[in-house]
Amino acid sequence: MTSVLVVDDQALIRVAVRDLLDSAPGVDVVGEAADGEAAVDLARRLRPDVVVCDIRMPRMDGIEATARICGDPDLAETRVLILTTFEEDDYVVAALRAGASGFVGKGAEPEDIVHAVRAVHDGGALLSPSATRSLIEKYVRGAASEPARPAPALDALTEREREVLRLIGRGRSNDEIAAALFISPHTAKTHVKNTMLKLGAHDRAQLVIAAYESGVVQPGQ
Repeated sequence: MTSVLVVDDQALIRVAVRDLLDSAPGVDVVGEAADGEAAVDLARRLRPDVVVCDIRMPRMDGIEATARICGDPDLAETRVLILTTFEEDDYVVAALRAGASGFVGKGAEPEDIVHAVRAVHDGGALLSPSATRSLIEKYVRGAASEPARPAPALDALTEREREVLRLIGRGRSNDEIAAALFISPHTAKTHVKNTMLKLGAHDRAQLVIAAYESGVVQPGQ
């Protein structure tokens, strides 16, 4: 069973998402919040598997709420899924930087929202990797005047782990990484986990950003 906390300041959207998820097999909405501050408090009390969180909210926005939830050691198993209109690219990237595991549009099909929650909970491939890559490329191009900022921890990666990071940055799943490097999916998954550990990444979303920020992947590649 996947427990979910739904966070949105618009009551109509919050209720719609709650009802949708509650009707899905294996998903249980354990709480609702109308702002980021309440979301953090409820997350600490309920410890849901997934927090489905809007970005723009009163008192505390979704970015700060995501950072607090993902930065709390007691919530290490809780994942944040951003619910957005996709209209604010910079906000979405900021949320991914804060530790969000992925994002889904408010206009998505109902089954896509349910799938997103399950995918984030399962810790599998980043939700909509191609869309995430496109989003980050827009962000990187917008900051093109700034020099690349190599992460010092990148030196700790093996050559194979750098290859894995490059493929993650290009939106590849574990199975696609395995095929590209002629290794088993299990070995690919191990390399991904080791890369996360060495870079201190919360999940694949942060690895995608790390790949671009370090210059391992360049926009348009």
